[in-house]
Amino acid sequence: MALSADLSGKLALDVQAVDGLRLQARKTDKAGLEAAARQFEALFMNMMLKSMREATPQDSLMDNDQSRLYVSMLDQQLAQSMAARGVGLADMMVQQLSRGMSAEAADISAQAAQAGARDISAPSPAGAAPQPLQAPATQDLQGTQAPQALQQSLRPQWTSPQSHLQDQPAEFQARLMPHAQAASQITGIPAQFMLGQAALETGWGRREIRAADGTPSHNLFGVKAGANWKGAVVEAVTTEYVNGVAQKSVEKFRAYDSYADAFRDYANLLRSNPRYAGIMDQAARGLDADGFAHGLQRAGYATDPNYADKLSRIIKTTPWS
Repeated sequence: MALSADLSGKLALDVQAVDGLRLQARKTDKAGLEAAARQFEALFMNMMLKSMREATPQDSLMDNDQSRLYVSMLDQQLAQSMAARGVGLADMMVQQLSRGMSAEAADISAQAAQAGARDISAPSPAGAAPQPLQAPATQDLQGTQAPQALQQSLRPQWTSPQSHLQDQPAEFQARLMPHAQAASQITGIPAQFMLGQAALETGWGRREIRAADGTPSHNLFGVKAGANWKGAVVEAVTTEYVNGVAQKSVEKFRAYDSYADAFRDYANLLRSNPRYAGIMDQAARGLDADGFAHGLQRAGYATDPNYADKLSRIIKTTPWS
């Protein structure tokens, strides 16, 4: 017998019904989201009933702890039954939150942006921008964990209305491919490889390093501002791996006037820094994704021990246009 995610016709304190909702949410995000939204609506209506009860005089001779307990249980059941008919709140939540489900697959690559940091003379990590605060898993009236889309919607997102790049890989490629191709002419490194690294560093443009006022730095490769850098800088929190242990620190990063400048500076860094001579030699003979990614790792571009694997995976699995 199939389990139903609709708890409106069940006892409000039925633990087995709650388990059914939990199992249904695991099987399909859509059904779980609808059920969790309905339960949130029931919670909202229960709070309204509670406020109404508190506004009513309670000096009756029949008023005691036991009676208040039963009234509270009755209100929970009544709120759940009323939520079955709905007041529109659950429908609005489902409509709003279901939009994020289709973009969840594209966000998988963005998660790789939490790469390791670099030393002061090399580019910095993907996590240069402050990471979003992680809120505890959202729970409904019965304590059931809500679906992933509902949890994500209640977490602060590190985004800005001033963002020049969108969160979709196709849009990211369309905007930056000309600059990557120009840098490829200078370095001999395939444009897709450099775009893949920019995607890893910024989460497809979603975690670009920004100034305190939200101004974009156009820094797509996490290049730090060392002593020889004479241009503008921005400060951001980054993750440094020391003996394999992640540590947070505030570092200065280069800021550019445009993404074209960022690609040019990145190309000059690879050509002029002796640390990357091995990569440039390979590029002249023919460079594959693994060689590029692990070459950067060996040269000390990143301290994250998994950086090369993350970069190689993005380059190989992205449908380049």
